[in-house]
Amino acid sequence: MSGGRLFPKTGCRLDLGGHSMHYMDEGRGPVVLMLHGNPTWSFYYRELVAELSKTHRCIAPDHIGMGLSDRPDDSRYRYTLASRVRDLDILMERVAPQGPVTLIVHDWGGMIGMSWAVRHPGRIKAIVASNTSCFRLPSEKPFPGLLRLLRWSPSGLLLRLSRRVRRRMLETCTVRGLSAQAADAYLSVCDGWSRSRALQRFVQDIPLSEGDPAWDTMLETESKLEAFRETPMLLVWGMKDWVFDRAFLDGWIRRFPKAMVRRFEDCGHFLLEDAPESAVSVISDFVGRDGKG
Repeated sequence: MSGGRLFPKTGCRLDLGGHSMHYMDEGRGPVVLMLHGNPTWSFYYRELVAELSKTHRCIAPDHIGMGLSDRPDDSRYRYTLASRVRDLDILMERVAPQGPVTLIVHDWGGMIGMSWAVRHPGRIKAIVASNTSCFRLPSEKPFPGLLRLLRWSPSGLLLRLSRRVRRRMLETCTVRGLSAQAADAYLSVCDGWSRSRALQRFVQDIPLSEGDPAWDTMLETESKLEAFRETPMLLVWGMKDWVFDRAFLDGWIRRFPKAMVRRFEDCGHFLLEDAPESAVSVISDFVGRDGKG
């Protein structure tokens, strides 16, 4: 399977109305739900799953169009936030319909996961957020130029046409750089025009203004975040992230002033790639204390 020696798991599959979702389901015990973003897949959580599955049940899906999940075309699947949340609802209803959940989110996983969480607040035991968002673009944060190009210009087509462009996108997400094996694991699942559709669709679905497809779902989620002000929360942040930077971290802290915060000053967007040992240690310690801090 893709991921090779770095990711030697077989995984599970779930039918979502004609589309097959791949997900990891490792370990036994309290449920930990890990949600990746763009341009990654459950492979991103491999080290964390290896550690936490010793004591917890780790569920890590690949969003439709990503990783080892199916890649339907636009006529058969709407690549929108609402679809992602609905997919997650179906997954959890089928594989873990009851009981508390520790939610771990990164990148687009934050918007997807927190949109699911506000619909099931009673199930959320603790939250770990890393270089992500669940609210609108902070007023002090300009929309990054590279994402603007990928969203609105022919450069977005290059993202799907060129492996070199996709590799360059990966390289901007780390400080220490990816190993050849890790880079191949990320790139091998999105090679080619149809297999990279979701990468572009995620960028196009970023809710920036009223009328964007994800805008209403984002506003609804943002309006209900108060439900988690007392929820045990850990914010682990790569401070050299050019997208989810200090402005986004400050946005989380303003909304959740009781959250524990751990800043990794020399890490980028892919924190679990830049500092796998220390980041996994911090997160597993928090989860091991059942999120009690």
